[in-house]
Amino acid sequence: MKFRDDIRNIAIIAHVDHGKTTLVNEMLKQSDTLDEHVQIDDRAMDTNAIEKERGITILSKNTAVRYGDKQINILDTPGHADFGGEVERIMRMVDGVLLVVDAFEGTMPQTRFVLKKALEQHLTPIVVINKIDRPGARPEEVVDEVLDLFIELGADESQLDFPVVYVSALNGTSSYESDPAKQEHTMKPVFDTIIKTIPAPIDNSDEPLQFQVALLDYNDYVGRVGIGRVFRGTIKVGDSVAVMKLDGSKKNFRVTKLFGFFGLQRLEINEAHAGDLVAVSGMEDINVGETVADSSKPEALPILRIDEPTLQMTFGTNSSPFAGKEGKFVTARQLELRLKSELETDVSLRVDDTDEPGSWVVSGRGELHLSILIETLRREGYELQASRPEVIYRDVEGVRSEPFESVQIDTPDEYTGAIIDTLSQRKGEMKNMESTGNGQTRLTFLAPSRGLIGYSTEFLSLTRGYGIMNHTYAKYAPVIKNWNPGRRNGALVSINQGKTTTYATMGIEERGTIFVDPGTDVYEGMIVGQNSRENDISVNITKGKNMTNVRSSNKDLTATIKTPTHLTLEESLEFLNSDEYCEITPEHVRLRKTILNTNSREKEAKKRKMVK
Repeated sequence: MKFRDDIRNIAIIAHVDHGKTTLVNEMLKQSDTLDEHVQIDDRAMDTNAIEKERGITILSKNTAVRYGDKQINILDTPGHADFGGEVERIMRMVDGVLLVVDAFEGTMPQTRFVLKKALEQHLTPIVVINKIDRPGARPEEVVDEVLDLFIELGADESQLDFPVVYVSALNGTSSYESDPAKQEHTMKPVFDTIIKTIPAPIDNSDEPLQFQVALLDYNDYVGRVGIGRVFRGTIKVGDSVAVMKLDGSKKNFRVTKLFGFFGLQRLEINEAHAGDLVAVSGMEDINVGETVADSSKPEALPILRIDEPTLQMTFGTNSSPFAGKEGKFVTARQLELRLKSELETDVSLRVDDTDEPGSWVVSGRGELHLSILIETLRREGYELQASRPEVIYRDVEGVRSEPFESVQIDTPDEYTGAIIDTLSQRKGEMKNMESTGNGQTRLTFLAPSRGLIGYSTEFLSLTRGYGIMNHTYAKYAPVIKNWNPGRRNGALVSINQGKTTTYATMGIEERGTIFVDPGTDVYEGMIVGQNSRENDISVNITKGKNMTNVRSSNKDLTATIKTPTHLTLEESLEFLNSDEYCEITPEHVRLRKTILNTNSREKEAKKRKMVK
């Protein structure tokens, strides 16, 4: 059997913020790829504006570096389980993985998730212990944790014999030893380990073509572009090939352009061989998982298996009194077309029609997955409204089941009791509790996904912002009956339309937490704050002070109010109850009741109480 010793295909996988994108940056800088005069930005692979702002990778992206006479094709993957669909589909494209683990934090829930996907594909692993120079780093212990995780996930003997490289990606240093003092300003140990450990692709270029699409892109000039790996044979510009569709049908098309990857560039090439990662254009409706094959001997590769969504929300056209004032795309047709186009590139997403016109059920892998989609839509100029996130129930062996998540929390010791108490109320079951030193405790829970909706805001308040929580999907288990975990506190709801005033806010703020500043436009049914008690309260937040011709003895006193709490998009979605919507526009994120009219809403509330 022949092999292509000139290339290696690897994916870099890690938990969020463990430094994999920074590591890719250093590999680009210290390889024989870029000209000396080329300057690259920090986290150059994070090209999406939201990625740069949040410091996380959302979309899988590929690059290639030259090291000596070898080309290393690298895929940078998301570190959050909500974007697991991006991870799952590119694992078929590579022969090995670089597992990046923080030398202080060690293995985290998302580390488990991405590693499990790699081991299932029988990929060859290399462990990179990053941030070796971080205060409190414990590299030897972290390597032991990684080994325990490999064993727990069922790694075979060859995978358990993984090489370890210690690096500081931020400083561009690495070594084979865990002592930070022995770090050298070079990525040579990383490159050498990749060349030595990761198997070279099989060279079967003389056999009939098989190319599978794992990622999609779009170009205004050439249309849809399918990115994937040539598993067998050779593909050339001008070739007449067949696409094996997901539904079993077959379509012929001609390859109009081929692109290879090198550094930060996508370069036009004339042909690609078995083992190459390339982009192909020419097919209008090519999709992820489909096989491009030799038209004379069309054979499809196994379809990529992607885990099903676990969370859903209802998206609809904006129906508030302020609809259409800020957005560029506000109609149902525009929103539907945009949601359907998202399905072409995001294979983890589902969009289903509902009985209600202008409304769709959108299902994803988690709150972050759906909130990033909403943020993308509002930045593009769309207006919409979204309901409270709800878990997706399934029948597992005849038993109605709901998703459960593995939750890992690092918190100062003094907040441990409060966290255990609140998660227990949300039906979380504590699996482990250990002291990590420096006054910190690590807690591990198994909790139902619906109990975690809205918990992150409460968690940050409980820990004064010092706690760190990570969670990832674990399994489906029987539904917990007679339990509804919705929000405990009621809402402060405006009874009229107008601008909020400082005078009115002063009279309301003692009732709870205010969400809007003075001078903000509000409408009837809009939520302007959170009540300190369980019930909703209708309030007049636009009332002005009556003017008289009598001088006030305290006229020189300045009216002051507490600084309002401004909720982010994620916090707004977490805040929602089942009778509320989040209104999203390019300029604002507002909370509102489903029924805006105060009298109608109160009548409906009385009916629900009578039914109970």
